[in-house]
Amino acid sequence: MDYYAYKLPCRAFTATCPNGLPAHFTCTGTSDGFEVHITHEYAGVFGLGERYDALNYLGKIAVNAVEEKFCRQGDKTYCPMPFFWTDSGLGVYAQTARVTRFEFDRGAITLYLPANCTLHVFSGLPEEIVAAYMRLTGEPVLPPDWVFGPWISANRWDSREKLEHALAEAEELGFPVSVAVIEAWSDEATFYRFRSDDLWPEPGEMIERLHEKGIHLVLWQIPVYKQLEPHEAPNSQLERDWDEAMQRGLCVKNADGTPYRIPEGHWFADSLVPDFTNPETVESWFSRREYLTGLGVDGFKTDGGEFILSDDARFFDGTTGAEGRNLYPQMYTGAYTEHLRPGQALFSRAGYVGAHTTPILWAGDQVSTFDELRSQLNAGLSASASGVIFWGFDIGGFAGELPPPELYLRATQLACFAPIMQWHSEPDGGQFRLLQPGMEGNNERSPWNIERAFGLTGYTEQVRRWHLLRAELQPYIRAEAAKCVENCRPLMRPMAYAFPEDRRCIGIDDEYMFGDALLVAPILREGVSEREVYLPDGEWRDFYTGERVPGGSVYTRGCAEVVPVFIREGANSSPLLPELSHEI
Repeated sequence: MDYYAYKLPCRAFTATCPNGLPAHFTCTGTSDGFEVHITHEYAGVFGLGERYDALNYLGKIAVNAVEEKFCRQGDKTYCPMPFFWTDSGLGVYAQTARVTRFEFDRGAITLYLPANCTLHVFSGLPEEIVAAYMRLTGEPVLPPDWVFGPWISANRWDSREKLEHALAEAEELGFPVSVAVIEAWSDEATFYRFRSDDLWPEPGEMIERLHEKGIHLVLWQIPVYKQLEPHEAPNSQLERDWDEAMQRGLCVKNADGTPYRIPEGHWFADSLVPDFTNPETVESWFSRREYLTGLGVDGFKTDGGEFILSDDARFFDGTTGAEGRNLYPQMYTGAYTEHLRPGQALFSRAGYVGAHTTPILWAGDQVSTFDELRSQLNAGLSASASGVIFWGFDIGGFAGELPPPELYLRATQLACFAPIMQWHSEPDGGQFRLLQPGMEGNNERSPWNIERAFGLTGYTEQVRRWHLLRAELQPYIRAEAAKCVENCRPLMRPMAYAFPEDRRCIGIDDEYMFGDALLVAPILREGVSEREVYLPDGEWRDFYTGERVPGGSVYTRGCAEVVPVFIREGANSSPLLPELSHEI
């Protein structure tokens, strides 16, 4: 692989790709920075962070800006990256924190870049380009083994009683649970104190009991000194935290030195934002959370982070708001990562360059529809093409009406073959009840609640099989995860990444390799009983039946009950795959 770095402005130059095709670069100065024009023959362009609207971005425009968008993200993203690679073997990373714009036309690429930008240019195979980009931007982190088991989560669990009731139901119905995530655990003001002794009595004893059952606890976090709403009761500890943040300068400021506040119309409006470039902020923030780690909490769900919305903002280390918009999620999650104890994990929504170092990303909020399931797969594969090794999504969607049983089952099947397998749901009635109402009653996305809501006897057992299969897949996933970290490779691999010599794979966005051995072909539409699966050259075996299938052709597989999965013959890790001990 070849690699070059150019500080803008730079002279015209040419990079030669592995197939001999050239990529001609020219640079033009503008009043806002630079335009870099690339003349390049390519049929597919991949990466750009977590993208919901497409995997192959040919013919599209990517704006690399961190943005919080509740459901139906379209071309918005919580985790952009100014990095891409093409099927012709060209890779480009624009090293800048500022918002950039990339336009991908056939035969031409235009990059709109700010001043003080360094252009990193790679030529090689996709896995070489992605690995080089990852090593340039930080070493990946291997999370503990327990993250690869099934996760369960619901915002409605606002008491120990409700959490333990859900876990008891899971145990009674034979569902393995490795992780329980609770969001509504805190006082909803400081986010480091439990809501009350009445609702969460003896949390240390509760966590000890969870650990005895092999269940790990993850707590929700948000990076704000919260501005309470008029209906919320005063909180004396929050008032002390505000006073300290103001007096010691622990929060992000405006250029005039006043505290920066999240603008109206945004999540946590008028709240202050902790400045994690300030060592005193870091010390203060995490000293208040040592109590949680001391209780045995196993990790944190670091939500939010898309809060820098003014170029006028200023950070302790000199970073401006124009840079902090994209950098802040990594400042936030990076600080948490540095304070994790051995065996703890982090699960984050927003990110930027270096997201593979903080180490698990999830796809944020989606409505319970098949269209959103398609978007979730786009997000996972584009994040993977950008170097994110560990990624997950909310099975069946997070918001709105309960997912139809067919959608929920198809999403469960996809999650079974994703790095993180989790179901999760918004508060009862929805977060935005007037604009986008959810279920008025219990809208928990547990399989047994879906069965109750739709009156489908036997549905829970149908879904349980995929959770049991996930448990059986863990030795394979753990081994693949370790190899991925060592070699800087994603765990979910787009077909264009895994088979760069096969031109047919450029246009395939609904199949992927899960590690070295498994090809997965999710079902993303309603009412599908069979689907075509393209198998590249080589020998393959049906994961469920063991039937041998030759590669280099399209194979039609029945899928009324299963998600098509094939084993690649000769993969070193295939012996770790389970001999199926139960019927799927």
